[in-house]
Amino acid sequence: MAPSLRLTLTGTLVVGAAAFTRPLMASRSRVRTSAPSTQTMATKDPEYALLFDCDGVIVETEELHRLAYNGAFEDFGLQIDGKQVEWTVEYYDKLQNTVGGGKPKMNYHFTETTKGVWPVVTKEGYNEKNAGRVKLVDDLQDKKTEIYKRIVSEAAEARPGVLALMDAAIEADDIAVGICSASTRAGFEKVVDSIVGKERLDKLDVIIAGDDVTAKKPDPMIYNLAAKRLGLDAQKVGMYDQQYKTCF
Repeated sequence: MAPSLRLTLTGTLVVGAAAFTRPLMASRSRVRTSAPSTQTMATKDPEYALLFDCDGVIVETEELHRLAYNGAFEDFGLQIDGKQVEWTVEYYDKLQNTVGGGKPKMNYHFTETTKGVWPVVTKEGYNEKNAGRVKLVDDLQDKKTEIYKRIVSEAAEARPGVLALMDAAIEADDIAVGICSASTRAGFEKVVDSIVGKERLDKLDVIIAGDDVTAKKPDPMIYNLAAKRLGLDAQKVGMYDQQYKTCF
């Protein structure tokens, strides 16, 4: 049986017996804006919206991300004080709840965690001096995304009940449904294409990736952008996000 859904006027999303009570930051605009050119809204004049995060909500990918980062670090031979750079499970759990987005995570790690000590690249043929720190992070992110996409195709699966919840919201005539992920679009699309599926994706009203906003989670920009695109007051938008306590 599909979960029951109810979104109260105070912005509280009730999913079966669970309630998500923290509203989005207030939006001053109620003017409907168009969705990206590649997507049109499936719900006509929605009264409410339910937005899903991807990593840790639709699919449990945090460990897959960690493995992909470590794979990129290993490929580049990143070392600090002669030791291979590696993010442990405990450290990554804290990191992903502190900083949103891949590049910001690496910049945070090499400026805050390591106190500004950047790694040495031992990969043969890589000119670290000419590349500079910005390009190094860009190259690491590209390699991480490559590894992540491969891992996702082999190991990722939807978390229990989440697709049933999404389907129940899609079936409601007055609820717009969307996905807002801090991940880059390249990695994000691989997950949603294989896990959510094209048929279900075609029924969504808004899809936003981390590339589409300048401020990463826990900043609420991505959710406020979704509310604006849907033409809804932010108080009428519920969100299902693993960073729920830190986003707002």
